[in-house]
Amino acid sequence: MPTRRPESAALDRLLGQVHRCQLCRDLPLGPRPILQAASAARILIAGQAPGHRAHASGIPFDDPSGDRLRDWLGVDRGVFYNPAYFAILPMGFCYPGSRRGGDLPPRPECAPEWRSALLEHLPSIRLTLVIGVHAMRWHWPDTAPGTSVTRLVRDWRNYWPARLPMPHPSPRNNRWLKQNPHFEAEVLPALRRRVERLVRA
Repeated sequence: MPTRRPESAALDRLLGQVHRCQLCRDLPLGPRPILQAASAARILIAGQAPGHRAHASGIPFDDPSGDRLRDWLGVDRGVFYNPAYFAILPMGFCYPGSRRGGDLPPRPECAPEWRSALLEHLPSIRLTLVIGVHAMRWHWPDTAPGTSVTRLVRDWRNYWPARLPMPHPSPRNNRWLKQNPHFEAEVLPALRRRVERLVRA
């Protein structure tokens, strides 16, 4: 029987610890860490936090936001949920609950506890998709306070091809997409080409 590579076995142990995490046991629906990772992953999706539907199914981006994100990437569910291609590490691994107008922000305890350790076990990442303001603040800590998602996305070539700031694919952002047509006209074609190359590599 083949043995696991040391880096894969170490990541599996760490993922086991994450899935047993009770750091935010006071969450409205309780803790249910939802993430995806393998040491061979080439693309990292750094999102916000799972939504209610993802919490129910245990599958990240298992909702209309995920449908739009997969369309943006030009991949189907089989490729998207293959951890050899995509790692999915939101800023908060558990559904944080909701408020009027949308979900609550990711719980602040999660990223300091787990994020750096997990990223150390993803040596093959070639592209990081940084989705939403909370992920942007973590991945670009030196960005001036108050820097908007719109500004970072507008300046996407400054970070390309290693990282890409992106708006959240939520239907709530339809207005933003209409106001910023350059995202679909310029960014998405470049993103799809790069994803295709990384998946076929």
